[in-house]
Amino acid sequence: MWKHGTSAHLVLLVFAISIVNADIYLHIPRGSNNRLNENTATRKNANRLFDSQNNNRGGYNVGDKTDAASGDNAANQYNMKYLQSGSWKTMSGDQGKSFLTIEWTNQHGCGGDQNNQQKQNCALILQYMCQDDTQSPTADTLRNGVTTDTQGYTKPNNNNIAADRKTTDVNDKRGYHESWDWYNKCYLRERNKGLFVADQMLTANNGLGYSSAIYTRQNPTGNRYGYECPEERDYFPYWHPTPWSDIAILAENASVCSHYTSKSFNVQPYGECSQNSSRYNNEASCRQNGGVWNLLYSYLEKAPDKRSQAACDATKVTGLTYKWAVPFDGTVPECLVLLDKPDCREAPWSRSNHLGNGVHGLPLNYTWTLPNFPSGKIKSCVFRIRYNISTDDYDPYKTDYKQNEEFPKKSPIKQNPYVYVMSNQSPLRLALNTAQYGRVFQDRSHVFKLIPRPVGLNQGRIYNLNVRGKRGNIVQTYPAVEYDFAPNTLEIKKEDMVHIQWTGSNTHNNNNPAGDGQAGDAGEGKGGTDRSNFVELSDRSSNFPTPFENTQLWKNVKVEWIYFGKNDISPQDLAINMASAGYYRCAINCTDSVASKAQMNNLLDNAPASYEGALLRFKKEGSYHYMCTRNNNFSNRSQKGGIIVK
Repeated sequence: MWKHGTSAHLVLLVFAISIVNADIYLHIPRGSNNRLNENTATRKNANRLFDSQNNNRGGYNVGDKTDAASGDNAANQYNMKYLQSGSWKTMSGDQGKSFLTIEWTNQHGCGGDQNNQQKQNCALILQYMCQDDTQSPTADTLRNGVTTDTQGYTKPNNNNIAADRKTTDVNDKRGYHESWDWYNKCYLRERNKGLFVADQMLTANNGLGYSSAIYTRQNPTGNRYGYECPEERDYFPYWHPTPWSDIAILAENASVCSHYTSKSFNVQPYGECSQNSSRYNNEASCRQNGGVWNLLYSYLEKAPDKRSQAACDATKVTGLTYKWAVPFDGTVPECLVLLDKPDCREAPWSRSNHLGNGVHGLPLNYTWTLPNFPSGKIKSCVFRIRYNISTDDYDPYKTDYKQNEEFPKKSPIKQNPYVYVMSNQSPLRLALNTAQYGRVFQDRSHVFKLIPRPVGLNQGRIYNLNVRGKRGNIVQTYPAVEYDFAPNTLEIKKEDMVHIQWTGSNTHNNNNPAGDGQAGDAGEGKGGTDRSNFVELSDRSSNFPTPFENTQLWKNVKVEWIYFGKNDISPQDLAINMASAGYYRCAINCTDSVASKAQMNNLLDNAPASYEGALLRFKKEGSYHYMCTRNNNFSNRSQKGGIIVK
C-alpha cells in the first residue's frame, strides 16, 4: 500500500510493497506496454515511453485507420474517440454522463476480505492526462510517434543547466507523454531521502553533485523511460505537482480512502522550488538557499477568457470551481477549472498468480465517468493504470529512511537472505530482491481523443462498446487476450445511447523474437490483421447471423450520430455499414455503396482495421445479441456479445 507520513526534514512516503514478479495489462482502452507497431511478439523498446516492469510480450499495437499499416505516417494511425459527458452536474442522477468501462488483468491478485483473503496487499491507481487537440503540433504535443526509439535527453552539467537542451533532444517522430520539462525538473530535483530503500545503493551523483529524483529503490541507477519521473512513478500520492489527473484509487480497503483522496493532486496543491533553485525538494531548503517556493495547482482545463482574478472569481457555474492560481505547467497565475476529488473504493478481487478474470468470470474493470470540458474543445489524452502489491514483512507505516542499511544495518529485508528453520543447520535461501520488494507495475493506452457531444445530445447516458484483443491464438497473444466485445454484456435502460467503436492493427503478426511464448498469428484472413464487424444474432448460442429481414436490433435503434455525418441512415444501410466494418456506407444511394464500390473481401481483408462507429439510442426493451463473423473460429471462438435494454 502507498503510505504517507512526515520526517523532520521533508515530506516522506513509505512505500511498503513486495513480491518480485507481477504484471498489469490494460485491455480497454488498449494498453501499449510500450509497443507501437511491431510485427514481433515482443516489444522492441521497453524504455520507449514509461517503465511498465511488465513482460516484453504484453501490449497492443497502435490502431490503423485503413486496411494498410500506418507505418511512418502518424496521420494514418487511429485514435479512439470517446464522447465526453454532457454538463451532467446541472442534471439529476446519471443524466448526461458518458461511461467507459476500463478492463485489465493483473497477475498477482488484488482485493478480498475476511471470507476471501489475499496473499498480499494491493492498490490500483487510475489516471489520465489531456491537452487541447491541435492541427498544428508542437514539441510538447501528445503523440504515439512513428518510431520505437526513446526521446533524447542531454544530461545537464554545471555549465549547461540553463541551456536550451530541449530543442535538440525532442524528436517529433518519437512517442511523447510526459514533457521534456517534467523530466528535466525530476533530474534536477534532489530525491526524497526520507524514503525506505532497504539495502539498495542508489546512485549518489547525477553529475551535479547530488542524488536526484530519477533514482529510487526500484530504479537505483536512474534508467530513463521516455520522460517519466521515476520517483513520481513509484510513489502515490506524490508530494510534488504532477501532470497526471486522478480518476480513481482502488485500495486495499476502504479505510485508507480518506487519505488517498485528501492527498490527491486533484484537490491538494503541491509546491516546487523556482527554476534557479530547482534542486531543493522542500520549502525550508528552498528558502534557505534563496529560492522561491511556488504552490502549484492541477486543473481540468484552463479558462483563458477569464483574464483577471476578479473575472475568474466571479465565474459561477453549477458543479464547477474556478480558481485564480498558478498551474503545475506554468509560472504565473491563470484562471483554472479545478478537478473533482478522485473516486476511491476497495479493489475488485482477483486470483493470485493468475492473469485472468475476477469474480463471476468477469474481467477486472472500473467504469470511468468521462469528464466534460467546459470549453467544448476536443482533447488528446492518455490513460495509465498502476498496480502496487505489498506484504506485511515490515510495518508499512513506521518503516522509513532510518531502517535503511546505512543507518546502521537495520533494514528489515536483505537481498536474497538465508533463513534457518532447523536450528543453525542447512539454511534456506529466500528469493528476495529488495529493488523489487515494494513494486509498482504500469500500463498505458495509446493516445485517444475525448470529443464534445453532438449538438442536441447534452442529456442522456452514453455507454461505450468496444473490441478487446488481437490477432493470434491464446498462446500467441498471451499476455494480451484474444478478441471479444467489451463490455461483453451491456445492461442499459431504454433511451440510453451506445457508442459502438473499435480499433485494430495491420501488424499484429507476432513474429519472432517470441520471448518465452509462441510466435505466430493464427486466425482468419490476411496475416497480422485485426478485423472486427458487428452483425445481429438471434441468440448467443448460435453461430449464424440473423437474416436482415428477421433482425430486431436495427429496427429498434435511432442513429443519433455516425462517423460520416448522416443521421437519417436507414436500418438496412446501418446494418450494412457495421457488417462491413465501415467499408460500405449503404446499399445503393451513397458514396461507397455496395452497388458502386469494389467488392469487399469476405474475410474483411480490405476493410478498415478501425471503425469510428455510430451512436445508437435504443427505443425498445429487449435482449439484442451480436457477433463478429470473421473471428468466430475454433481458435478464437465466440466473439459475441449482448445488449440488454430494460
